[in-house]
Amino acid sequence: MRSYVYHIILCLFGCLLSGCETGKRPRYVAGDDTLTSGTIHVSIDESFRPVMDSQIQVFMSLYPEARIVPHYKPEAECLKDLVNDSTRLVIITRGLSESEEAFYEDTLQFRPRFGSIARDAIAVIVNHKSRDSLFSVSDIRSMLNGSSGSRYQQVMDGTVATSTVRYLLDSVLRGQPFGSSVVAARTSEGVIEYVSNHADAIGYIGVEWIGNPEDTAQLSFQQKVRIAALQCANCEEEVYVRPYQANIALGRYPLTRELYYVLKENFSGLGRGFVNFLKHEKGQLIFKRAYLVPEWKSLQVRRVNLKESS
Repeated sequence: MRSYVYHIILCLFGCLLSGCETGKRPRYVAGDDTLTSGTIHVSIDESFRPVMDSQIQVFMSLYPEARIVPHYKPEAECLKDLVNDSTRLVIITRGLSESEEAFYEDTLQFRPRFGSIARDAIAVIVNHKSRDSLFSVSDIRSMLNGSSGSRYQQVMDGTVATSTVRYLLDSVLRGQPFGSSVVAARTSEGVIEYVSNHADAIGYIGVEWIGNPEDTAQLSFQQKVRIAALQCANCEEEVYVRPYQANIALGRYPLTRELYYVLKENFSGLGRGFVNFLKHEKGQLIFKRAYLVPEWKSLQVRRVNLKESS
């Protein structure tokens, strides 16, 4: 009996030394999924629906026992999902800040992993009847903050919480608020439809919605609107460029951003398996075919003596 009591005391003492606390969430434990089987829910920035639909389709065709359930929503909502037990992986346009890492470590008892997997661009689209299709970043900034006196309405996928909105506020307006000419569509497709029906509208969407000439759906979008050219950010001459792959890769197109994964797994589960797929050859080739710039696979860019026309 004495030895039994002594054993219980040792166990309790060991628990205290290992950091057991009342009300503290346990470390995330492995489920019944593996790197290539099981089911996970993934929250994905709505801007990347076309390319991520392709990634998921190919991954599940390669691994029939795996099921990835995507939830497309604004970027801020994706980050909120990280604290939900049902969501282990989010795909967004930024990594975690130090304060966010500390918050998730306190909540989950480990830090989520994150990293860049591709680069894309914000495409500026105009109506086919628009007389203007060449803009500088300063033109865009003055139209967005309302200081230009422009007649154009500025259309994007929401006015709060989306990655496109955050990018324009942070990187173009640099903290200034939107002007009164900014209006919201519900989705990226909604932005395209609005611009196609309003000659005085300028829209902002991820290039993966409209930049792939091999995608029949995107070709139909290109018949509805035009992709504007922006003043080159890295050219000796004053030249205007569109968000083509080479211009994104060489830093010529000024409105570019990165695509990140944030993974809430500390075991070899399906989330890690899908991230590995995105980072390696097949996933990177899908990004390349979608006219994004792969982050983990070299993209060959050949220079030619050819100027882009308007």
